[in-house]
Amino acid sequence: MDPTNVIDHGEPVRQFSVLLPNRVGALAALVKLLRISNIEVIGLSVQDSRDATVARIVVSDPDAAESIFMEKGIPHTNCELVVIAMRESGPSLLQCLDILMVAETNIDFAYALMPGPSGHSMLAMHVEDYEFAVSVLHNSGFKLLYQADISR
Repeated sequence: MDPTNVIDHGEPVRQFSVLLPNRVGALAALVKLLRISNIEVIGLSVQDSRDATVARIVVSDPDAAESIFMEKGIPHTNCELVVIAMRESGPSLLQCLDILMVAETNIDFAYALMPGPSGHSMLAMHVEDYEFAVSVLHNSGFKLLYQADISR
């Protein structure tokens, strides 16, 4: 099967990169703002610098979160992530990385998401070619997750 033939399995998981001031409580305030609207943070990666912090977040309702960010003037960008359910962290992670390496697909960044409703660990990856990576991983037997799968 041609790995470039992607079957549409659902809306990709969207990640927001939110620029926060580098001060105590900024991340907590963001999470509280989202929770007021019943939006849960499912994944989180924080990169700190002297002046600002970039919080990469995956949420249960990305459309509502984006509306809040726009309304409140919160600087943000978004991108699509490939998310896979991990059966066993060690062997599954290495197999995933090997498959993407053989397919010559670069991973820009990756991080774990909080356990999903089924209790599986989840790995979120930003890759250079989303559709190609989805196809390669799907054809290799990985369970891919989409926004509807992780929204609670």
